[in-house]
Amino acid sequence: MSGNKSFHAASIAKEDEFYTQLSDIENELKHYKTHFENKVVFCNCDDPFESNFFKYFALNFNTLKLKKLICTGYDTSPVMGKQLSLFDDIDDNFIEKRYAYKIEITNVGDMNKDGSFDINDILYLLKQKKNVLKLLKGNGDFRSDECIELLKDSDIVVTNPPFSLFREYMAELIKYEKNFLVIGNQNNVSTKDFFPLIKDNKVWMGYKCGDMSFMVPDYYQPRETRFWIDENGQKWRSLGNICWYTNLDIPKRHENLLLYKKYSKEEYQEYDNYKAINVDKVSDIPEDYFGVMGVPVTFLDKYNPEQFKIIGHTHSADKTEDVEKLRTSKTDRHRGLINGKQKYERILIQRVKKGDN
Repeated sequence: MSGNKSFHAASIAKEDEFYTQLSDIENELKHYKTHFENKVVFCNCDDPFESNFFKYFALNFNTLKLKKLICTGYDTSPVMGKQLSLFDDIDDNFIEKRYAYKIEITNVGDMNKDGSFDINDILYLLKQKKNVLKLLKGNGDFRSDECIELLKDSDIVVTNPPFSLFREYMAELIKYEKNFLVIGNQNNVSTKDFFPLIKDNKVWMGYKCGDMSFMVPDYYQPRETRFWIDENGQKWRSLGNICWYTNLDIPKRHENLLLYKKYSKEEYQEYDNYKAINVDKVSDIPEDYFGVMGVPVTFLDKYNPEQFKIIGHTHSADKTEDVEKLRTSKTDRHRGLINGKQKYERILIQRVKKGDN
């Protein structure tokens, strides 16, 4: 039985090998620079020899005025330390056969004295200062006692956690009350564990939400869609519903959604089973309606808590008191019905009147 569980875990781990592009990290992180001064940043799902998260923070250590950078990776990664290396020249003897490493950096600069600062200085730093790079005692799993202790000592966590373990990963960040900026699938917002965090304003979306491309290892099988091999033989996968999730305050979160449409009973039908109106497009939210509205999940990318409040979700996972008060039928499925026809899942929202918040 334990062998079967280990095999299943290894299979999941292989499907989680999505490597974030440096350009995607740079485009998102440029909006958060004021948050990092004198902070300990922890990348706890990142092999330091392959992770662009490590590369970004190592190269921008002084610009961001970091206090410390910590990076750990999981040793069962099939490509760890071998395939997607950030460094052009890594001595095979330098990388141990076990690949669960911890890297802690408190100072960077022109380490090799060549008159410039680049990724070669980071490699020099790792090779010359043994206290910077150490083998972990365990396997580097973010849930291990060893990594949890590092988490406790950190201020901000930034990474692309395993998609298959996203909810478990987020629960750990919330438990230890950490600030974070992480990548995840937009479908997570519909789950019973994660949606309450969105509703209670403990988690919100960052700037990028939509299509994102990832490097994947050689063993990935070709797919008919959203898969390609570039001119260098590197395999790629893209996903159309990827978001950055955070609890760091950003200007986007305080930008009002521009509303221009007027409410009419003819255009905005009431649900058969909810005391709320249906809105098919975020751009169609009426500017003069202050009742409860069911809007597409994509609304969360435009959500400003000073303009709207989230009431609930038309999904069986949301059985909160607020949602049950809105339901007019206890026998129909939770998703909203219009003339007996089921609509897609909706976020239930309401405009905030001046003075209400």
